[in-house]
Amino acid sequence: MCASLIALGLAGCGDRGGRQEIQLTECRLPKLATAALCGVVQVPEDRSQTGGRKIGIAVTVLSANTLSPKPDPLFMFAGGPGQSADALAPLAARLGGVRRSRDIVLVDPRGTGKSAPLKCEALAPRDAFDMLLNTDAAVTAARDCLAELRGAGQADVAQYTTPAFVADIDAARAALGYDRINLWGGSYGTRVAQEYLRRYPDRVRSVVLDGAAPPAMKISLDVWPSREAALADVIAACAMDGACNSAYPDLAATLDSIRNGLAGESRVSIVDPRTGAIHDAPLSFDILIGTLQGLVYTPELASLIPPLIARAKTGDYAPLAAAAMIFGDDLERTMNFALHYAVICAEDAPRVAAADAARLFARLKSPALAQRSLAACEGWPRPALPPDFYAPIASGTPVLILSGGTDPVTPPANGELVAKSLPNSRHVIASGYGHIVSPHACAPRLIERFIEDAGFESLPKSCLDYFAASKRPGVFSSLLEAR
Repeated sequence: MCASLIALGLAGCGDRGGRQEIQLTECRLPKLATAALCGVVQVPEDRSQTGGRKIGIAVTVLSANTLSPKPDPLFMFAGGPGQSADALAPLAARLGGVRRSRDIVLVDPRGTGKSAPLKCEALAPRDAFDMLLNTDAAVTAARDCLAELRGAGQADVAQYTTPAFVADIDAARAALGYDRINLWGGSYGTRVAQEYLRRYPDRVRSVVLDGAAPPAMKISLDVWPSREAALADVIAACAMDGACNSAYPDLAATLDSIRNGLAGESRVSIVDPRTGAIHDAPLSFDILIGTLQGLVYTPELASLIPPLIARAKTGDYAPLAAAAMIFGDDLERTMNFALHYAVICAEDAPRVAAADAARLFARLKSPALAQRSLAACEGWPRPALPPDFYAPIASGTPVLILSGGTDPVTPPANGELVAKSLPNSRHVIASGYGHIVSPHACAPRLIERFIEDAGFESLPKSCLDYFAASKRPGVFSSLLEAR
């Protein structure tokens, strides 16, 4: 097998452009039917220090389905920040066309997955239902986590940033023996891909950015207006749909009624949709709004929002909890929240001026969500970043930008902004899709053709036309209605 060759440090199955310096052994990833090859690259935790602590960066290689793979693999970067490479396994499986001739490489960012994960009890994985009901405790948990990390002395939290991860990626590339690579980044992973392109332009053959985050984007602040706008769009879509409006008239007024009912220290009875157990739990309007906003990431779940709001008005929050928990277990499995705070508190929160935050809070219907996001960063390290870290990426490298037309956090306007400084780019908007387009419909074929050519000449027109004409699913007008 290839694994036996790679364990000997040889070039592997086919010419990958250089000698490998990493031992890979067969492994399995959740939600990936085929075996992969896994290994660890040792890197300095702090590259400014000589002889300091080393950490292991976990690498997974999905070998090309050929004995003569092309020398430029596809490296894929997950979102969050804080997600491990395991979150990308289902998408990697969909990219069979890429894997016909190229390796696909997944790298756990330092601080999550198997790459020296940041561990603290305050942010340890919890039951999805408990996590749903206790988001108000996020600020205290983030601060307690930082105290734990510092007290344990297990890691220098200031070293867990995007620039450090980008350097790790290049160390992994070199250890695997690749000369040039293709990049795919999703959501926060687009920040990683852009920063890699900035630092190592000669190493990059092509780039796919799905759900583009411009370098200047302040994740901890900028997402909240677009999330509110996306929820408002769903409510407006119901008002414009005859059946939905008849079943759920004036949803905005219904939300106001729920707000009044949840004023103060409200406690409600919520049925755990998995067990039927009844929980007496605190519930604020902010938690409810945050949960609804979480559903707009996916158009199919957004379609459920009108009946879910109607049920909540009657005091029945179980259907909303059930919808919100669909992705809860996966999130807990693939997400390291300590790394999430290490990144956004170092790279985003320091750029939020108090006056800008105050202006934004005044515009938001539920400002507490944004306020808590910023407050959670108090005390976290703010290391120096490269002077050009927030500058637009200027490059002639081919870049395919994908945006979901209903994306609530990285809307198409972000893709347009990123494209301005990338003359060799094409922005494809999937009008009826949400956050992260790549797994859906014909997008895997689109990505395959782009990477194969490192250009746009053979992008399938039928696919481009389909995404341009796609529409969001219709809102439900009778689901969960009493009969």
